[in-house]
Amino acid sequence: MINLAERHQFILNKLQAEGNLNVVELCKELKVSSVTIRKDLKVLEDKNLLFRTHGGATLNNPYIVDRPVNEKEKFQSVEKMNIGAAAAAMVQDNDSIIIASGTTMLAFAKNIPPKVGLTVITSALNVALELMKYPTVEVLQLGGLLRKSSSSVMGTYAEHILADFFCSKLFLGVDGIDLDFGLTTTNAMEAHLNRQMISVSQKTIVLCDSTKFGRRGFGKICGLDEIDQIITDSGVSEHIVKTLEGLGITVTIV
Repeated sequence: MINLAERHQFILNKLQAEGNLNVVELCKELKVSSVTIRKDLKVLEDKNLLFRTHGGATLNNPYIVDRPVNEKEKFQSVEKMNIGAAAAAMVQDNDSIIIASGTTMLAFAKNIPPKVGLTVITSALNVALELMKYPTVEVLQLGGLLRKSSSSVMGTYAEHILADFFCSKLFLGVDGIDLDFGLTTTNAMEAHLNRQMISVSQKTIVLCDSTKFGRRGFGKICGLDEIDQIITDSGVSEHIVKTLEGLGITVTIV
């Protein structure tokens, strides 16, 4: 049996490789009890080497704090533009799509070919302002309560408008993706609007950089079983990709 120091190093090495850990799997691999593993994770968390989660641990702080959109634009900007370009390549001429809010959604809008014929429903004011430059793109701006931190609208008015439409694709941004809990955002009202968007879309495509994995926001959008595809960057761990693909989700890495 390996000693305490070796066990801790094994946990940290595995966490570095996979990004997330599961207590049950660690018990099997290290041949110790769940009580022992949980004590190990507590010690390592006290040393600021990881964050404990429900049933495991993660490298990233799983609890998300809402930030203004102009501040969030500065993070992972290159990755977001690459993700946006990959998403834009999926847009077909004469398509009808929904674009949710978020800085990655704005990067997506900036990458949409200016001559493509397109109908867009969006909750994001910055997305609407970007797409209004294109003469061949029709934009339906949802109305409702303005959420200044994301430059978007939310609430029952927006949800009622959505009920009258059905679109081929929803491009959705998130604040967190947890393999157990699902997709989340920092605002419960926005999460509810996102669920309505999913219900009126044939296909749900999530655009998120790799830092969003293993994190949870306050408002749950949906479980992983309700999404079809995730476009992310190469920072995502192989373990997460295999888990998502095992659930039938297409993972596109750019």
